[in-house]
Amino acid sequence: MAKGRILIVEDDFDISNMLRIYFNGQGYDVNVAPRGGDAMTLARQHLPHLIVLDIMLPDMDGYAVCRQLRQTTRTSHIPIIFLTQKDERSDRIAGLELGADDYITKPFDIEELKLRVQNAITRSQLQNLSDPQSGLPSGRLIEDELRKLMRTSGWAFMDCKLSYFDPFKEVYGFVAGGEVLRFTALLIREVVDEAGAPTDFIGHPGGENFVIIATEANAAAIRNRLKTRFAEEIKTHYSFIDRERGYIMARGDNNADQQTPLMTLAVGIVSSTHEFSDIREITELAAEARRDDGG
Repeated sequence: MAKGRILIVEDDFDISNMLRIYFNGQGYDVNVAPRGGDAMTLARQHLPHLIVLDIMLPDMDGYAVCRQLRQTTRTSHIPIIFLTQKDERSDRIAGLELGADDYITKPFDIEELKLRVQNAITRSQLQNLSDPQSGLPSGRLIEDELRKLMRTSGWAFMDCKLSYFDPFKEVYGFVAGGEVLRFTALLIREVVDEAGAPTDFIGHPGGENFVIIATEANAAAIRNRLKTRFAEEIKTHYSFIDRERGYIMARGDNNADQQTPLMTLAVGIVSSTHEFSDIREITELAAEARRDDGG
């Protein structure tokens, strides 16, 4: 399993290629964007655990990229390390004021950059900002988004859970289980991009549970599309025999093998049409609706 996903935003091919090769060798998945606009697209599509961002880019400067990333709900939590030839105090302050997590100047020591990357990713996870498997916002960030809902209207909160995930892990192992979680996170992002809005929020509280905060008008379309695609595409994670027969043989409560259905995705929805006194009521009602959906 990779240590995490890194997005390198650098227009100098020699530098970006060197960083890609180096961090791939360190066990990271690496994407490269030569322009600021490309960085915004890749950040939304692949949700990196960290972004190394050059300030001098051909289409827009790194400050503008950082500002947009911080103002976009889906990418606001991602740690950012600025990479630049500038070493002025005012430049460092400008980057940090925009929400960058760190700053390193060229020419840089690759070992120092590696440690800064490791520390930034670890710090984000320890602060309960992102899930290490999916890279999606986790605990505290989800709670912050829920508190915002209490002051607004027109929203829908969606509680999503993979049914029959534990039997799948028992049969196929934890590595396959991690692949399913990453697949589900990617699928949710794709569906929300198709049927939702750029400001919609996606979170991963942990394990087989995911959450979506969207507009009430789009919630049903997101739910239906998500369940349909999951039911079809999850089959690729099973062996040919299990796909054909539609179940797996997994250990049951009586310690004997029994037929267990293929995984499905249960989705419960609550909206601002209800009145809530605290965020716990939102999550409890959504969980009840999700259980009614089979999860």
